[in-house]
Amino acid sequence: MESSKQLVFIPGPGMGHLVAAVEIGKLLISRAHCLSITFIIIDLPIETRVHTYTKDLDDSTPPRLRFLHLSPPPQPQSKNLSNQEALLFETFNNSKQLVRDAIIQNFMTSSTTRLVGVTVDMFSDKMIQVATELGLPSYVFFTSSAAFLGLLFYAQTLKDEHNRDISDFKDSDTLLPVSTYVHPLPAKVLPTAMLDKIGRLHLPLSTARMIRQAKGIIINTFVELELHSIESLANDNGVPSLYPIGPIINLNQEPDESINSWLDEQQDSSVLFLCFGSYGSFDEEQLKKIAIALDHSGCCFLWSLRQPQVKGEIGASDDLAHPEQVLPDGFLTRTMHRGKVIGWVPQAAVLSHKSIGGFITHCGWNSILESLWFGVPMATWPMYAEQQVNAFELVVDLEMAVDIKMEYRSESPVLVTAEEIESAIRRLMFDSTEEKNGIREKMEELKDKSRRALLEGGSSYCFLESLIKEFKDQSSN
Repeated sequence: MESSKQLVFIPGPGMGHLVAAVEIGKLLISRAHCLSITFIIIDLPIETRVHTYTKDLDDSTPPRLRFLHLSPPPQPQSKNLSNQEALLFETFNNSKQLVRDAIIQNFMTSSTTRLVGVTVDMFSDKMIQVATELGLPSYVFFTSSAAFLGLLFYAQTLKDEHNRDISDFKDSDTLLPVSTYVHPLPAKVLPTAMLDKIGRLHLPLSTARMIRQAKGIIINTFVELELHSIESLANDNGVPSLYPIGPIINLNQEPDESINSWLDEQQDSSVLFLCFGSYGSFDEEQLKKIAIALDHSGCCFLWSLRQPQVKGEIGASDDLAHPEQVLPDGFLTRTMHRGKVIGWVPQAAVLSHKSIGGFITHCGWNSILESLWFGVPMATWPMYAEQQVNAFELVVDLEMAVDIKMEYRSESPVLVTAEEIESAIRRLMFDSTEEKNGIREKMEELKDKSRRALLEGGSSYCFLESLIKEFKDQSSN
């Protein structure tokens, strides 16, 4: 009897990483009927809502896609890891033996299962070492842009070949010649981790070194969106094979009935949607400035508002129970006929609604892809991780978004004024300018291209075929 072909997938932390990983898993097994996928889920010492998500999926996913939860790994040695990125990287690093044992026990002792590889996330990149020890090929599922992948390699090359830390450019006006960006990249929009020489700089450098050891890189992007970046990476001999197979997004969200009912009452393309991700929150002063801008703009809006995060705490923010306590007096009353303040929201379901005409986003890559898929113009307000360079790519390189504050960082926020926010709202929603019309035209064009990329003969479809062939060839070796 022919052995079944099994792919192990070790997703990164949090919903943004896991949802995209599950969607690519569904896509793979729909196209490769010989393949089964097991997601190894590593428990984390912070709330990520992952358990609730996987429990709901257990009853609805195909039998060739399953989840294997591991017992929590040993707690990180550093007791004062208040930074989320450092905590997550260390937790995954401490889980290597747990993962190794799980792979051996569940797959390598079976005579009916043939492992074709191990796919890791950029946060679980140390698991490449486990795959290598076990003689298995490894692949990286890169959940951000091809442009940002090039920035990781640029910073690593700068250090390893020129003994120069990219953090040396902190607080400078330096423009960096990163090949995956069309325009020179301002140092002021570098991810905070890259500017933190004493603390976190080693994390992206280590990740870049590890990714170079993989057999292939699966990127959640598509050629028509990032042609320059993908060609730049493909021409670098030190970069593994690329498989841009996106956009991979979760389109199966259940809409919220109360939100949908309200949106149904609004005119087409009239509502501004504000949402800043699971970890995106502002202090009270900044929330008031946003409210003032919305109030003065006269724009219809749907605002996903999260609890301001307590300093030193990490993890996803909770919904704000009493928004009237932090918003300007009378704001909710004055805007009750044209605005709605909510908590957590099924973002893709909202973006798909015909009344949504603009999106103020934190520039998480999943959010960008969702906005592209539904053709919703964006205004960029990055907060953490690589979101500042995502904003730069959208606004400067691709000229398809309005900028609010590209260099904003939630770790050390500078107050964005109500006037700045209102100006961006008007440019996005009201002004009949060449900029606004050009952005809407590009979004409509990319909406079409993003869908055609996944159809038979499309760029992402063909790259996925190549990846499946890679897995099949591996199983026959």
